Amino acid sequence: MISELGPSTSEAAVQSCARSPSPVPSGLLRSGPAIAQRLPSGFPGSGLCPTNPAPTTLAAITTITLFISSDGGTESCALVDDNGSEEDYSYEDLCQANPRYLQPGGEQLAINELISDGSVVCAEALWDHVTMDDQELGFKAGDVIQVLEASNKDWWWGRSEEKEAWFPASFVRLRVNQEELSENSSSTQGEEQQEDAGTTRHKHSESKQQMRTNVIQEIMNTERVYIKHLKDICEGYIRQCRKHTGMFTVAQLATIFGNIEDIYKFQRKFLKDLEKQYNKDEPHLSEIGSCFLQHQEGFAIYSEYCNNHPGACTELSGLMKQSRYRHFFEACRLLQQMIDIAIDGFLLTPVQKICKYPLQLAELLKYTTQEHSDYNNIKAAYEAMKNVACLINERKRKLESIDKIARWQVSIVGWEGRDILDRSSELIHSGELTRITKQGKSQQRTFFLFDHQLVSCKKDLLRRDMLYYRGRMDMDDMELVDLEDGRDKDWNLSVKNAFKLVSKTTDEAHLFCAKKQEDKARWLQACADERRRVQEDREMGMEISENQKKLAMLNAQKAGHGKSKGYNGCPVAPPHQSLHPMHQRHVTVPTSIPQQQVFALAEPKRKPSLFWHTFNKLTPFKK
Repeated sequence: MISELGPSTSEAAVQSCARSPSPVPSGLLRSGPAIAQRLPSGFPGSGLCPTNPAPTTLAAITTITLFISSDGGTESCALVDDNGSEEDYSYEDLCQANPRYLQPGGEQLAINELISDGSVVCAEALWDHVTMDDQELGFKAGDVIQVLEASNKDWWWGRSEEKEAWFPASFVRLRVNQEELSENSSSTQGEEQQEDAGTTRHKHSESKQQMRTNVIQEIMNTERVYIKHLKDICEGYIRQCRKHTGMFTVAQLATIFGNIEDIYKFQRKFLKDLEKQYNKDEPHLSEIGSCFLQHQEGFAIYSEYCNNHPGACTELSGLMKQSRYRHFFEACRLLQQMIDIAIDGFLLTPVQKICKYPLQLAELLKYTTQEHSDYNNIKAAYEAMKNVACLINERKRKLESIDKIARWQVSIVGWEGRDILDRSSELIHSGELTRITKQGKSQQRTFFLFDHQLVSCKKDLLRRDMLYYRGRMDMDDMELVDLEDGRDKDWNLSVKNAFKLVSKTTDEAHLFCAKKQEDKARWLQACADERRRVQEDREMGMEISENQKKLAMLNAQKAGHGKSKGYNGCPVAPPHQSLHPMHQRHVTVPTSIPQQQVFALAEPKRKPSLFWHTFNKLTPFKK
């Protein structure tokens, strides 16, 4: 068996296993040049495999490597572009050029050194961190968080809106430029009395050039590292998986890896064009805005990958329950000499990457003067990438929403007719209304306004957490009519806080009354929002596949088992309190609850104890 691998390959595999890199967070690409410049001089060298021992035993890895094929020889690590030229981005080269990105623990050391020097370290949220835990810091995509401590690899301590708490490090991107601008401005305030305005402007211009250089270098360096990650996935995982047809079907591989090979091909071309526009001697003069504009349509392929990612997580999670698959993927990683991130962490990198582009371009635009030849292109590129992120955000939001809606439907007693997901994918508004029949009879109902339809339910008299299905209306066929308080001629009734929904085809009218004027105003606005969002979805081509809808319903039925419970699995809270409408549509990066499948891999499983952080802050003898 060993001879099939070749002596050199087996030996290299075992050596790499024994000296596998220590874990690094999935947000590996966050740190920028300005942060990294603060790395201690005594930081470890740039070797590929640090001396930290791997958790897996040598005997186990030796067994694993015997059943992974390496084609009997050493493969080239070079990236071959479409024109046949080779671009070698090995980790050795990247480490020598950019040790701050690849050395385990370097980011934490740099951050803590800045903090200990009294500097303010800020990070920007890649996506929402929604939490009900008082010990965790909640924030929205794009929010700025001040990092106060980064001694833990996965969870950092930070401040946002006067609150201090833990937050997942992989949910943020460190700003490339931290306090340079504020430091320069504060230092020049005292000097302005002695220096003329021209000298001050010159110093400020030089500072801004350096800041633009920092952002440009971060974009280039993170792009090169990202290409290496994609290469490792395609050559280290996919190639080996295809050789083992007894372990993986074609459908399984399509589910796990999606279109990541297309993304790899696209990103190689994108990086090649970036390199052409990059000015190595004077990076601040680089004109990279046109590259983003030229490839903006190509970034749409990320939408398919992000949509597929929840299914990939589910499929991969099932396989990882079997030891042979865990050993297989670990052996693939070691033979490819990949950094110590599990396969699920590697598969998350494209989702993280598409989130970072708008943030990087926003920071680049901030330090690009209007006189700069690249200003207009950078501004247009920022808007373009923001729109790409918006489209991906909305499609991802839809996928997350249908899971909640499916679980909600399963909790409704006596559901009749087609599934709600056959026509709808988002809850717009919900609440109680009084429905009045033609005979003047009042019916207290709980209504749920989705895109395309309005669902009516009745609460159980004894169990208020249980809802019974009572019907639905087609909103595409309805026209909203606002009614003034007083007697309605058509119904011959005195009404207050009322409105009608009238069928466009049959003229059948439905009369509703709210308890308060404010409630009525919310329903009128919600009905207008429903029509607007339907139109937006049509223009954006927002569609959920039938397979995704069926999978959501199947998972909900398995989880629900016919019991009445909220979508979050809580048997106490009424379903209508658990199914929250999505009132806001952000044009920033994807937003989601991290416990859901899409970003579950980015969320560390445990956070540090609040006790120790409080203890350290209070102890008077702390060095």
